Amino acid sequence: MRVFCERYVLVYEMKKGQECLGVVEEVLFPNKGIVFVEEQTEEGTKRTKVIVKKTIPGQKVRFRIHKKRKSHCEGMLLEVLEPSKLEKRCGACRNFGACGGCNYQTLPYEAQLDLKAGQVKKLLLDVVEELPFEGINPSPSEWEYRNKMEFTFGDEYKDGPLSLGMHKAGGFYDIVTTKDCKIVHKDYGTILACVLDFFKDSEIPFYHRMSHEGVLRHLLVRRSVSRGEILISLVTTTQMESKLAPMLEGLVERLLALDLQGEICGILHVKNDSLADVVQSDETIILHGKDYFYEELLGLRFKISTFSFFQTNSKGAEVLYNTARQFIEDGCEDGVKGKVVFDLYSGTGTIAQMLAPVAKKVIGVEIVEEAVEAARENAKDNHLENCEFIAGDVLKVLDTIEERPDMIVLDPPRDGIHPKALQKILAYGVDQLLYISCKPTSLARDLLMMQEYGYRVERVKCVDMFPQTVHVETVVLLSKPHDEIKITIETDEFDITPTEAKATYQQIRDFIKEKYNVNVTTLNIAQTKRKYGVEIGEKKPQGQGRVPNCTPEKESMIIEAMKYYQMI
Repeated sequence: MRVFCERYVLVYEMKKGQECLGVVEEVLFPNKGIVFVEEQTEEGTKRTKVIVKKTIPGQKVRFRIHKKRKSHCEGMLLEVLEPSKLEKRCGACRNFGACGGCNYQTLPYEAQLDLKAGQVKKLLLDVVEELPFEGINPSPSEWEYRNKMEFTFGDEYKDGPLSLGMHKAGGFYDIVTTKDCKIVHKDYGTILACVLDFFKDSEIPFYHRMSHEGVLRHLLVRRSVSRGEILISLVTTTQMESKLAPMLEGLVERLLALDLQGEICGILHVKNDSLADVVQSDETIILHGKDYFYEELLGLRFKISTFSFFQTNSKGAEVLYNTARQFIEDGCEDGVKGKVVFDLYSGTGTIAQMLAPVAKKVIGVEIVEEAVEAARENAKDNHLENCEFIAGDVLKVLDTIEERPDMIVLDPPRDGIHPKALQKILAYGVDQLLYISCKPTSLARDLLMMQEYGYRVERVKCVDMFPQTVHVETVVLLSKPHDEIKITIETDEFDITPTEAKATYQQIRDFIKEKYNVNVTTLNIAQTKRKYGVEIGEKKPQGQGRVPNCTPEKESMIIEAMKYYQMI
């Protein structure tokens, strides 16, 4: 039974599978809408928090409960009943809503920036006592900014016609054909339509991810923004190879006959028989031209191949790296002049080569061997002789490097830094660390340990590399003060198991917020836990430095919450 009111819906005995209505109060990163539902229980009426993804603040939505937890529920969005007042324009793409790529097309760009900056700020305020947040830098282009797309073959519905494009929103198997995607250059849509039409007329099936049968897997298209060169890679299995191989010459002819603004520099056939749904190469054959092109960034030239890591927004990358360079130069009188710099998770070496002209030496570490080879070649082409690039896992490679860094730059993958690798990084005790993050939740987790080692967050700024989507980059400068009294502290490593850590800390925060209307941080809770002997992980080596202390008032509130949850 449901009783409707203006803002909330009164629900009796909320259950899994139940449909509800509500208004999105706020959206947390990454695009987690918060809706409150009035629930009638045996104890009385209470407001139950429900997380509904892919929503915008102010929308009235209909959703279905699919998970019920102690502190909140999770719902699946079924329908937007009323738009938000923030939505002041229509989605520019005909597939907006159906395609799972973009979420914010109905928001003016300034509203997108405000939303992302607010999400990151709220997230980091929970782990940093005094947050020196400097806002967000926009992308130079709101549309047609991506230089790489991975399109997937499939069908738009079960046993439907062949599709080529992006995964349908909320689905894994259904594919939406995205011929007019607005976040890439028009050449992408022309190439996609050509390849799709070619194989629609053939008897070559797409690869079914459940049965592991079929041929057509992905179409990778990369385009140089500075030169307009285009690299096209068709990814297939080796099933039906004898039938597919003779057809590829015809595909090449069709592609080369297209009327494009850019110029096709290479067409490749990538063979991939992996059972996993990943884009990789068991063997690559050049059908036309070459297997790379060059992109220019910050006055440097970079060689890009099919699988090279390179920022997907070339012009946005210039803003990102200029922001990083400005942080470094402003943070120290001489910047990196005469210093040994470690560029960890270095990709194709963009940051390393940006710093190399003034640094004594830059050492890049990257686990993807192809990216390391490209970085070495790029450094050679850019006449940089003080760059060294090492292929391997940061956790293991650091033990083999004899040089000690004066500064460390971190640009890890989305999951952040492995805690053991982070311990080794922090053990160097460098004066400054620069962290470039593509996932603020991972950044927040890593900042906890960095502060435990005595580092202080000096500057934080977001850079929007992905307009229309939920993603955002964040640049953080940290320093280790040496002018303060040092104390030796013995700390426990934070338990970073995502589900466990969030649930425990969130319950304590919610308890204190509801009872006292006071916000406490995860760092406050961790310090209090440690002080009262509550285990939060394995022991880590002793560190030195001044750590922001939890106030006695907040400590007493945390103690009360821990007693409530029978932790002490």
